Amino acid sequence: MPEIVWLILLAVFLVIEAATLDLLTIWFAGGALVTFFVALATDNLVIQMVVFFAISLILLFFTRPMAVRYYNGKRTKTNVEKLVGEQCKVTEAIDNFNEKGTVLLNGLEWTARSKDGSPIAEGARVQVCAVNGVKVIVEEVKNEN
Repeated sequence: MPEIVWLILLAVFLVIEAATLDLLTIWFAGGALVTFFVALATDNLVIQMVVFFAISLILLFFTRPMAVRYYNGKRTKTNVEKLVGEQCKVTEAIDNFNEKGTVLLNGLEWTARSKDGSPIAEGARVQVCAVNGVKVIVEEVKNEN
């Protein structure tokens, strides 16, 4: 009878994984599958539980990092993520304290704040460090002359 419980747990974990696609319960589904075969060989519940947790944790800690790297490696960057590292021109002086400042970036005007909080004059060349909502966080590019 315990074999049926492991098959039900396997199905539950697979349904949860299919619904979320977060690579969260698939490892426990693997543990339930292996434990199902162990349950066919022995009725000892302690052995079954040890096998379930051991296999689940081994899968979680050793294969999850590779799976996440593979899964995220195919992810396409959004347009916003591509803005980080771009250089642009300050069109209105940036002053974090007074919440003022804009930059011209790829033909569009963005609200801007300086990364370290220091003011940046109009006309300065800046580089985008991050995008925070509808604001770009920038730092001034120093001339190397």
